[in-house]
Amino acid sequence: MNRSKTILVTGGAGFIGSHLCEKLLGGGNKVLCLDNFFTGSKNNVVHLLGNKNFSIIKHDITKPIFLKPDQIYNLACPASPIHYQKNPIKTIKTSTFGIINMLGMAKKSKARFLQASTSEVYGDPKLHPQKESYWGNVNPIGIRSCYDEGKRVAETLCFDYHREHKVDIRVARIFNTYGPRMQENDGRVVSNFIVQALQGKPITIYGDGSQTRSFCYVDDLVEGLMALMNKSNLTGPVNLGNPTEITIAELAKKVISLTNSLSVLKRKQLPKDDPHRRKPSISIAQKSLKWKPKIHLQKGLQRTIQYFQANKNDQEEK
Repeated sequence: MNRSKTILVTGGAGFIGSHLCEKLLGGGNKVLCLDNFFTGSKNNVVHLLGNKNFSIIKHDITKPIFLKPDQIYNLACPASPIHYQKNPIKTIKTSTFGIINMLGMAKKSKARFLQASTSEVYGDPKLHPQKESYWGNVNPIGIRSCYDEGKRVAETLCFDYHREHKVDIRVARIFNTYGPRMQENDGRVVSNFIVQALQGKPITIYGDGSQTRSFCYVDDLVEGLMALMNKSNLTGPVNLGNPTEITIAELAKKVISLTNSLSVLKRKQLPKDDPHRRKPSISIAQKSLKWKPKIHLQKGLQRTIQYFQANKNDQEEK
């Protein structure tokens, strides 16, 4: 029988982090949720506060801290363009100074360390679908670089700490993820479309809408992160995402249909360095972790719409 672990989740009050904390607690573990609440929210974890195995630590990982967990999931970093471009220097500090602090903690406490990397390390990819062996096509000086290059440096630091200090690392490259607890103002396409559709506002499509993404429901992603963390002798990087590709225009039409909205499509200029195609190859995750997404986009969107609808109703009642 596996003993319960003490597990640190940085960015634990964020969208993905809160779902991960919930799942880890369900497994009987002691969970330390560390967050500076820049993009995370106590509302995401308020339902966990009554659990004696759960604690919140308000802290910014760019500043040193020492704890003694068995495992560290490093999810701390703004992940939407609106948020990571708001303070780009702070964003890249999180992926450099911050991860050095967390890897140092892992080294001292002999904790296994999982870095939440991103599909953005592939940039605007010339290889499709994207395999982990692909080095990417990234602009190092663009407005997205604080995030993209920050995550690439974070991966480098993970592997250097692994080679030099024998830190037990895992690197997950996370593709577009959606679900309940997304912020309505984070600028991500799923939340944007749902909020606009529920409000009956025009749905904003950048470019001609032919660019593609592959959307993974948050519960599936959390299962993948935990499977990677608990897999022996697999440092990664490992792609975690849904290999089902959809155009942005098709996604907009699907959201309009599911919300019974009267919204129309409104086109704007495509932002600089916005990737044209994005689809993971998940053969490593399927073979080594026995993992693949289970929740179909239709079902996941319905659950996400219900979450935003409930929030809308709550705000109207206040």
